Parts: sequence; structure tokens; C-alpha cells
Amino acid sequence: MQIDGNCHCGLITYQATIDPEKIMICHCTDCQILSGGAFRWGTLVQKNDFRLLSGQLKIYVKTAQSGNKRALAFCGECGTALYGTDAENAQGLSLRLSTARQAKQLTPKFQIWCDSAISWLPELDSMRKFDGQPQLRP
Repeated sequence: MQIDGNCHCGLITYQATIDPEKIMICHCTDCQILSGGAFRWGTLVQKNDFRLLSGQLKIYVKTAQSGNKRALAFCGECGTALYGTDAENAQGLSLRLSTARQAKQLTPKFQIWCDSAISWLPELDSMRKFDGQPQLRP
């Protein structure tokens, strides 16, 4: 499947060919911290199936729990995360699908690092829902 996307400010744009069967949710604590959310979702893409169309990515290298070095690519202007990859021998990318224009059409097929999942996630369906920003007061 062909997708395209961008960072929040629009400086970075890309195209990629993905396999919809490889879309996953990652619950690891690094993904929680780096995304500022309860999990991150994405898919593995061969390096030559990803094409940066505009902008220049900034790279942050982190050490994974395994000890492997991971290069995390993001927009240096707005901070949007685009992908992660092996810092020393990048063959593929873990593309962050929240950046894809087709995100609403992409459904995760499996979850990883479930032992780190936030405990209240199964309760989301029972919570109050708003279609937009409600009028909340501090």
C-alpha cells in the first residue's frame, strides 16, 4: 500500500510503501515517553520503500533495553517523530503511522511490549466521549 505523510508543521514530507499486515502498536516505556502517549503505532518498512520528499530530519540516538543503538528521526522544527531505525546498520525503518495522511484507514494487526501497557487502556470504551474540545476548567 502506498502512503504519504508529513510532520505537524509540514516541513517534512514523505512517501512510503507499507504492508498493512505489519501495522503494530508498541507499548514499551520508551515509546510511551518519546510519544508522550500511552503507546506508539507504526509499521516496519524496508529502507528503500521510504522516500523523504522535503525537509531535513534531525536524528537522536538512544540505547535500547537490548543495548542496541536506535536512531530516531524527527522534525527539528516541530518535534514530530517520523521513524526509528538501527543506528549502525539501517536496513529498515519503524515508521510512525500517526504522520500518515491515510492514518484513519490503517488498522494495527498486533501489539508488542504488552507487559508495559498502561493499565487503563481497556477502559477507554467506557469513558465519556466528546467529538471536540469540551469546555473544561482547572
